[in-house]
Amino acid sequence: MRNLRQCWRGERQVTRANIPSGNALPALLLWLACATAPVTFAAEKVSLIKIDGAIGPATATYIARSIEEARSQNAQCLIIQLNTPGGLLDSTQKIVQSFLASPVPVVIYVAPTGATATSAGCFITIAASVAAMAPATTIGAAHPVSIGGLPMGGEPKQDETMKSKIENFAVSYIEAIAGKRQRNVEWAKSAVKESVSISADKALQLKVVDLIANDMPDLLKQLNGRVVDGKLLKTAGAEASEIVMSPSERVLQMFSHPEVMLILMLIAFYGIIAEVTTPGAILPGVAGAIALVLALYMMSILPVNVTGLVLIALALALFIFDIYAPTHGVLTVGGIISFFLGLLLLFNSGDPLFRLSLRYIIPATLVTAAFFIFVIGKGVRAQFLPVKVGKETLIGKTVTALTSIDSRSGRIFVEGEYWNAVSDTPIEKDGQAEIAAVLGLTVKLKPKGK
Repeated sequence: MRNLRQCWRGERQVTRANIPSGNALPALLLWLACATAPVTFAAEKVSLIKIDGAIGPATATYIARSIEEARSQNAQCLIIQLNTPGGLLDSTQKIVQSFLASPVPVVIYVAPTGATATSAGCFITIAASVAAMAPATTIGAAHPVSIGGLPMGGEPKQDETMKSKIENFAVSYIEAIAGKRQRNVEWAKSAVKESVSISADKALQLKVVDLIANDMPDLLKQLNGRVVDGKLLKTAGAEASEIVMSPSERVLQMFSHPEVMLILMLIAFYGIIAEVTTPGAILPGVAGAIALVLALYMMSILPVNVTGLVLIALALALFIFDIYAPTHGVLTVGGIISFFLGLLLLFNSGDPLFRLSLRYIIPATLVTAAFFIFVIGKGVRAQFLPVKVGKETLIGKTVTALTSIDSRSGRIFVEGEYWNAVSDTPIEKDGQAEIAAVLGLTVKLKPKGK
């Protein structure tokens, strides 16, 4: 009897043709094993990044690159684990634009427990394709006063008209985002106008977010089967592949901290002044020039206050003037006060995330004052002291003639060395004379007392 039995496993096929009856039992067992074996497929992939801290240019660049990598990896979605107190407005706008234009669904997950998505973080969460929060997290407080990065580093004190314009812009912006993502528009507007902040449970109840997840596996489980941006998500048991910051993004992230800018400014001041007062040192000047360029770059991305920069420049000028003009320390005291106030006002006070604390300002002021008073001041004043070494120190010394000295020749011994000596007035051997001038390797003498 001719039999034909086939067994499939994926794309593999097992065929039995013209099997003798004596081998029927082993063939049947093989067929049963193939038929009951589980079909295995490659696990779906989701991309993951973690944002923990203030939102700045590095964050915007990192997120934009991660979206592109998630697309190239054919990931089901990009999950952004977020914990931020806020950040720069222009960086927030770039992130929102990246979300709205993303070819892959973007999931914001405010986590871990105790995390916040306030200020700029509120805008970012509402702009996501899916907004999720962990238990005991908060969202809100999106008033523009606490969002930095105002155009041209605006002054911290604005008139009422400017405040109204900025607030109206923020309200309309978050309203458009919430409407686009079909979230609670009225609450979003109140988060800007009244700085309202709510918990995760309340956010879910008000339809500000889409779900609450205890952890990452729970989030993937709840995302599974959702249709997001026209795509059916298959995230149950998916593999989370984390995309880390590149070295250049880490450097850019470091430059987003006001403390780093303060250090660079100090290095620039110390290096350039040290090079000016001690020409030829080279290293201080090179280090100062590099630090100055980096500090200028940071001024373009941080909310710097022009008043603070002017006060710091005034302090530098007062320190230098006091070195050359003895004022018994009056200008130095003025420089210290100006430097301290300049650091206080260096960043807009309306932006709590980009503000120098006193634990940095006070030590920086004391170190700068000590640097100019004890290092630069002493060094410059030393240049005006009488010469204490070299040939010039011989002038005026009294010497004893070793031989008879006239206008043609003679010998003396002074400062451990033998010198040729001449004198317009003849001097006898063992006679006392005074050095009047040094002419190369010859000293010119004059009789003692004349």
